[in-house]
Amino acid sequence: MSTGIEVAKPFIAATVNVLSTMAGITPIPGKPYVKQNNMAQGDVSAVIGITGYKNGSISVTFTKKCAIALVKGMLGDDIQDVLQDTKDAVGEVTNMISGQARAGLAEMGMVFQGSTPSVIMGDNHSITHITKSPIMAIPFSTPNGDFTVEFCFE
Repeated sequence: MSTGIEVAKPFIAATVNVLSTMAGITPIPGKPYVKQNNMAQGDVSAVIGITGYKNGSISVTFTKKCAIALVKGMLGDDIQDVLQDTKDAVGEVTNMISGQARAGLAEMGMVFQGSTPSVIMGDNHSITHITKSPIMAIPFSTPNGDFTVEFCFE
């Protein structure tokens, strides 16, 4: 089994690629760590269940400030409904990160299928990962606030 850091690499590459391509934001990855609880590290999360090599989940949580910057980066000033547009943008970006990260994991012999993302909003919400395994979290910083990518496999 690959180490957490090895497994984190495809997530870091996918995240930097998706945000810079889709929103013109280049996030700086921090040091991956094992998360001790289910509290979200921000205000808007998208969670994707994964199956295949193992069962598990992937989530991306943005602070409000970072989520708004993401939406503006993707839609410009064409924001119709900030809540719905934020939900859609976070879901779409998480889906793309998940897809690219899964492609990277497949090269390491770990093939996963992903479900449709569910988006959760609100201060102090929790994220329920479907396994009891350790949750790897990768913090990212941007000029417009922070976000966290999490994944865990059984």
